[in-house]
Amino acid sequence: MKIGVLRERIAGERRVALVPDAAAKLIAAGHQIFVERGAGAAAGFPDATYEKAGTTLVADAAALSAAAPQLVVKVRKPSADEAAALPKGCALISLLTPGANEEILPALASAKITALAMELVPRITRAQSMDVLSSQSGVAGYKAALIGAAALDKFLPMLTTAAGSIAPAKTFVMGAGVAGLQAIATARRLGAVVSAFDVRGAAGEQVRSLGAQFVDPAAKAEGTGGYARAQTDDETAQNATIIAAHISSQDLVITTALIPGRKAPILVTDAMLATMRTGSVVVDIAAESGGNVEGVVSGETVLKHGVHLIGAANLPASVPLHASQMFSTNVRTLIAHLTAEDKSLKIDAADEIAGPMLITNAGEPVKR
Repeated sequence: MKIGVLRERIAGERRVALVPDAAAKLIAAGHQIFVERGAGAAAGFPDATYEKAGTTLVADAAALSAAAPQLVVKVRKPSADEAAALPKGCALISLLTPGANEEILPALASAKITALAMELVPRITRAQSMDVLSSQSGVAGYKAALIGAAALDKFLPMLTTAAGSIAPAKTFVMGAGVAGLQAIATARRLGAVVSAFDVRGAAGEQVRSLGAQFVDPAAKAEGTGGYARAQTDDETAQNATIIAAHISSQDLVITTALIPGRKAPILVTDAMLATMRTGSVVVDIAAESGGNVEGVVSGETVLKHGVHLIGAANLPASVPLHASQMFSTNVRTLIAHLTAEDKSLKIDAADEIAGPMLITNAGEPVKR
């Protein structure tokens, strides 16, 4: 199978979908890899490393399309122009923002593209090694804790100095999924006193195992596949009372709550922010999906009631080398799953992994 690797063109996106090591393993498995020049440069993988791995470098996206790969891989959703330039009839593996990709569907249809969204890898045991959301969320949680610590006006750890003892900062993580758990672990390593909240009561054991306090929800909202479900208005109000009572004493708050395919839930209201001390910091990882904090602006830091509200955007791209390595492992494992015995690409809509990932099949939108 011929596989093409496109360079990312979205501003600030520094990751690459396939790193040289993964490319070499796919070549050893019998595939041909074509890489657009400069695709890995921002992630720390210059063209020479791809040449050494045995890939074929091509000048640009047009040249890659001319090589006629059966499969094209990239990190972020292509623009309408990028989608239109894909090889006719190929398959595409990428993050595709399901539910917010209408602008590229005509181009995918015209070129008869079979598109698989990495966000839709099912949460089953067989697909764990393909789960991009988990791998990249871990990066985001780690970086959110560092960003919060850097923006805070006080130390995170307890310090004993000649000038006296300094109490550790209090950090509150909202949402104890992969991102939240990594934020908890990182803040703990930095010496903060950490507490966490999640509407999934089962998350409490994981939070406590990291040495953090679990703030029990007043109303649980367990969903399927390990995710939380949307809360009713009454549940939201009950949990807001718990959050409001706890957040006022916190120095650093990190919010991570996401619901697949839906706008992020508001967990922190403007009134709650007003109770926090001047100089405290809130890092909202969910800002790109609407945000967990009222008034957050994706990609910007705003000051509200003396609180620094950071709308964290695309944090995995700020750790491009390791984020790319993990993303690449997810992609390589998926490719292995989609490879037939004769090394051709086999995408079966009835397959328990590929089926749920399909956005278009030979250009036709897949209805769910």
